Amino acid sequence: MKFRRAFAVLLLAPPVALTGGAAPSAVPVRFAEGTLHGFLELRNTADSLLAHGDLLQVPRDTAIESRLVFQFGDSSRFEETVLFTQHRVFTLLSYKLVQTGHAFAQDLDVELSRDGAYVVKTKSHKDGKEDRMTGKLDLPADVYNGMIITVAKNLAREARTVHIVAFTPKPLVLPLAMRPNGSDPLSIGGRRETAVRFTLEPRLNVIQKIGAKLKGQAPPDSHLWIVTEDVPAFVRFEGPLYSGPVWRINLTSPRWTK
Repeated sequence: MKFRRAFAVLLLAPPVALTGGAAPSAVPVRFAEGTLHGFLELRNTADSLLAHGDLLQVPRDTAIESRLVFQFGDSSRFEETVLFTQHRVFTLLSYKLVQTGHAFAQDLDVELSRDGAYVVKTKSHKDGKEDRMTGKLDLPADVYNGMIITVAKNLAREARTVHIVAFTPKPLVLPLAMRPNGSDPLSIGGRRETAVRFTLEPRLNVIQKIGAKLKGQAPPDSHLWIVTEDVPAFVRFEGPLYSGPVWRINLTSPRWTK
């Protein structure tokens, strides 16, 4: 399940040459990020509730810290933390991913810094075997682990290819094509809105495509919905959370109790 485990709000593969040999550039800032607390729920494709979560974002000195957290009913946990700057362009400074529990194929603890240094720790659910690997990657300027929602809000209706580092568990750098692929109507408080639907497509090289096809492990496309009217807003994500099956992230609202 190597390739299928390498997506979600992430992904990877060896550096791939870009069209014309041009170096990848960072995404310009159109809408600066600030303090945010979004209430989320995670569901499967049968619409069964799997986990409650939060999207937490706070300015830290000259950078923004963003955390995506999901707590499952069986005590499994997913937590993704990214620190980034937004000085004219978005730049990832550091990234951390922790997933634990039987909602996932294995426990995973990942740390990645801007200079490409990484630490990956895994633990098998079958025999408890633990592995640790370290190294250094050559990161493009547009690596956006944990920042795909932020990037999509700043693309409006434009297509763009960025990069993601995926951990299989060995880290790889993959291009991720983000393209608007139609729009869908929705209702917010009785008011009709339209959300732009982005298709997120991991780009494998020829060798990876052949290997994935032979093993039946080609990573699926994911989809992201952004309301782009006036101030852009995230409304839904559908795809692997990081590894495993296709899940859906939806916004939810607090319910008052007596």
